Formats: sequence, structure tokens, C-alpha cells
Amino acid sequence: MRSPQALRNGGDTPSPHHRLPTPHFHSTVTLRKLRRFNSLILVFRLAAFAFSLASSVFMATNYRGSDSPRWFDFDAFRFVFAANAIVALYSLFEMGVSVWEISTGATLFPEILQVWFDFGHDQVFAYLLLSADSAGTALAKTLKGTATCTASNSFCVQSDISVALGFAGFLFLGLSSLLSGFRVVCYIINGSRFHL
Repeated sequence: MRSPQALRNGGDTPSPHHRLPTPHFHSTVTLRKLRRFNSLILVFRLAAFAFSLASSVFMATNYRGSDSPRWFDFDAFRFVFAANAIVALYSLFEMGVSVWEISTGATLFPEILQVWFDFGHDQVFAYLLLSADSAGTALAKTLKGTATCTASNSFCVQSDISVALGFAGFLFLGLSSLLSGFRVVCYIINGSRFHL
């Protein structure tokens, strides 16, 4: 006869506290949606990179000779150049991270760090671009009423183009910030960056 002691201590029955966690199940439809979502983030980051790079190149090449004004003589235009160059570098890094995530299905950093890194940096750099392009717009508007723009109209036109391209970069960085914010909310609610 078996002792009732073994049954009381859980002899043959497994303990409910030592269960292995069940892995998340993702159907092929869910995986396609996730790939589409990550591809959309990649497209927004690519557009932010392209516009920010174009803006910084337009500003850096805005020099017509010794008698023409130079962009680096104006603080606001230096700010526009620097902010767009920084955002272009950041967007290039984030495009690499997005390609890594699409191809491997895993994040470059641990998931919680990656989610907050993307969202925090998207926010900071979007506001950096917005403030730089606002300062550039104010200076460009001020210069239109002076002799600078009447003597060298191409300088002012190229400065306007650079600022406009910076605003387009801000738009796409803002859109990617919305999507990375969505991933933060999904992580807080579900414990995963995926909403499904």
C-alpha cells in the first residue's frame, strides 16, 4: 500500500509553479501584417533620410562666390544644416535596424530597449528638425526684405529649398515617431512590440 504522504506532497502530479512558458503563436497572416508594419516604418525612415540628406546638401552647397553671402555666416542656417545632417545619420542607422528586424524577425537591442530607444530618439530628433527649420524659415523671411536677397536671389531660393526639404524630413520622421509610439503602447499593454 502506498503512503498518502507522497500524494499530499505532489508525488506524481507536476507542480503548477514550474511550468514552461508557452511561446507566442503567430499565424502567417499575422507575420505578413508585422512585416508590412515594419516595412512601413522602413519607408518612413528612408523618406526622412532622403529629405534630411537633401536639405543638408542643399544648404552646404549654397555658396556662389566671394561677393555672395555664405550660409555659414548665419546661425539659423548653420542650425538647419547641422540638424538635418544629424537626422540623416540617425535615419540611416534606423534604416539598418529596420532592415535587420525585417530580415531576422528580432530587434538589434533587447526589445524593451529598442522600443524606447526608437520612440525617444524619434521624438528628440523630430523636435530638433522642427526647431531648426522654424529658425531657418524666420531667417529666410527676414532676408527677403533686405538687400541680401535682391543682390543674390539664388542664395535665398536655395535656402528656401533647403528649409522646405527639412520640413519634409520632419514630416516623415514624425510619422515614424507615431508608429514607434504605437509600438511602445503595444509593449506596455501586451509585453511585446507587436499589436497582434
